[in-house]
Amino acid sequence: MSLVTAVLAGGAGRRIGGAKPDRHLAGTSLLTHALKAAHGWGAPTVLVLRDPMQVREVDDQVVLDDPDIPGPLGGLASALAWADANGADRVLTIPCDMPFLPADLRVRLDQALTAEAGVAVAASDGRLYPVCALWRTSALPALHRRAREGQLSLNGLGEAVGRIVVDWPIAGRDPFLNINTLDDLALAEGMTA
Repeated sequence: MSLVTAVLAGGAGRRIGGAKPDRHLAGTSLLTHALKAAHGWGAPTVLVLRDPMQVREVDDQVVLDDPDIPGPLGGLASALAWADANGADRVLTIPCDMPFLPADLRVRLDQALTAEAGVAVAASDGRLYPVCALWRTSALPALHRRAREGQLSLNGLGEAVGRIVVDWPIAGRDPFLNINTLDDLALAEGMTA
């Protein structure tokens, strides 16, 4: 196993009223949409949560956020550590709240990641999406050092470990539409109609 896909689903989802992974889009939970995409890329999948009670029973390996590191960086830290302990050298991270991710996400990020780079990050329309990225497990020491210094930005970590940016065009709907509010969910629902 050289690559693991990690679905980051540990956020509190306050702006959407909580329980974001269980919110439904087109009759299916956001978490199910994310796991379907992850499984489609053919790598072992881990589900990264803040608390194991956040979601109902799942078949995938559950990994808990590093409790000492807040935000998505805590999820990434745990995913990288789990992957490293299980013989993988790369982790593809995706969030549970981007249901329209491009089918070629894994392939294009993997092709772009050079030996010198610590991460390949997805971008679209001039915006970076560091939660949609292929990270080397070798980024873990820099992550821990930055977290101890209070530097909790995924973008900052990407810059620190050497970042490659891979751009996707917006053709029709935004492949990186992020569902944070009920309005975002309604917009996404309209896009699936």
